[in-house]
Amino acid sequence: MNSPSVVPPPLQLVLGEEELLIERAIRGVLDTARLADPAADLTRTRVAELTAPELAEMVSPSLFAEGRVIVLDAAHEATQDIAALVINYAKAPADGIVLVVVHNGAGRKAGKDVVAAMKKAGAVVTECPKITKAAEREAFVRNEIRRAGGKTDPRAVAALVDSVGSDLRELAAAAAQLVADAAGDVSEEAVRRYHRGRADVTGFAVAEKAVTGDVAGAMEALRWAMQLGVPHVLVADALADAVRTVARVAGAGRADPFKLAGELGMPAWKVKKALAQSRGWKPAGLADAMRAVAEVNADVKGVAADADYALERAVLRLAEAQRRD
Repeated sequence: MNSPSVVPPPLQLVLGEEELLIERAIRGVLDTARLADPAADLTRTRVAELTAPELAEMVSPSLFAEGRVIVLDAAHEATQDIAALVINYAKAPADGIVLVVVHNGAGRKAGKDVVAAMKKAGAVVTECPKITKAAEREAFVRNEIRRAGGKTDPRAVAALVDSVGSDLRELAAAAAQLVADAAGDVSEEAVRRYHRGRADVTGFAVAEKAVTGDVAGAMEALRWAMQLGVPHVLVADALADAVRTVARVAGAGRADPFKLAGELGMPAWKVKKALAQSRGWKPAGLADAMRAVAEVNADVKGVAADADYALERAVLRLAEAQRRD
């Protein structure tokens, strides 16, 4: 039986490149459409695979007004004729149809014109930006834990990201599982208990040893991390985060950790740890370290032929920088 009170907005615009978030957005639209019409059908097609006549037929009103959700993937690839048809349709959407346009925010002018037209027509916009930074992944994990009905703290979130890696699907699954297994209280202890063996040898462990000059410990942790298949980019991110944190804290002087936390916008525990790690670092060494982590981040994203070697070289460079007067 249909529920007219739950009719979903007929135009939906999904912007971004993060696949998990895009899939969730589409699933949310379909679920809402099926509240209005349990038999609502989903049709999903990549724009580049469509002709204008095919698209025109897809968005034509049905004789029996059955509910339909039509998803146009990769609208940034739209040609002029496809874009013109979508723009024209957006001015007068058909009853019973929900049109979802997925666009990465870049691409051809025709695709950008579609985005502008959808927004002008009042489409519901869902942002799905690519999550690439460590801070963004941590924010994602915090939200996933809350979404599953749990609570957590910064240490636990950092440990979970370090344990699982950068894949959002794995992080989402791990967050939900931890909320269930830990009765909603996701602590650092709970993370390390459920991910024992991997959490201790991944990105942050490598970084912590590297910035304190423990070359042997950092290299051992790095090799274990590589054997366990930890993504190179996650280790590089952790190295960069550790160096940036030490530089910020060192530059702020030796004030009370809680006062510094407020000034720097960082958790007090992280400031306290960075204060200890910053001992022995000089400005010239920190400058060298910043260059090293910037280069290794580029290396692991395709510049270097051997990402394992690039990370090992970065650890050695950090050790040299830490000893520099």
